[in-house]
Amino acid sequence: MTVDSRPLGRRERNKLDKLERITTAAGELFAERGVDDVTTQEIADRADIGTGTLFLYAKTKGELLLLVQNSMYAEALERGRAAAADADGVLEGVLAVIRPVIECNRTQIDNGRTYLREIVFGDPEEPHHGEALALTGQTEQLVADVIARNTRVSADEAAALARIVSAVMFLTMSATINIAHSVEQIVDEVAAQIRVILPA
Repeated sequence: MTVDSRPLGRRERNKLDKLERITTAAGELFAERGVDDVTTQEIADRADIGTGTLFLYAKTKGELLLLVQNSMYAEALERGRAAAADADGVLEGVLAVIRPVIECNRTQIDNGRTYLREIVFGDPEEPHHGEALALTGQTEQLVADVIARNTRVSADEAAALARIVSAVMFLTMSATINIAHSVEQIVDEVAAQIRVILPA
């Protein structure tokens, strides 16, 4: 199989440029005011495109948030992967994976909570939602790998435990009662819950 190394054509370059402008504009506006207080028209204006063009890249504001947050989530997951490689023990390894994800989610708390809601309730047929689900799956797989590496449980048991860790993390980050909690408080709360289920 050969890899096509031809340079991108003008049309593909223009599409990538617009996508980058949209991502930047949405990211800046969401960080400044939160996703609920930003309109798609404002995003289109800042990206210097028409709203019709904007909707070719993301059909809803929720999809725009997924577009922005997915890139941040992917970077957080890579930091977690690197940290987990140096961690000692199962709990420390799992926390090494999820801490950067929690930090990413808490950068702008309302956006982070909306992102979690979009992952759970959004349209899985939308491309940015599909990417978010894939990132969630990668997180669970990394947690399962850490559990399997540090314990004697089977791969299936490690996968089931990783799914529970993911659910605990999601619920703890999204719970209204935890809105004012710091990253450390969220990590501590998740740690207290998953310590009960993780094998020694």
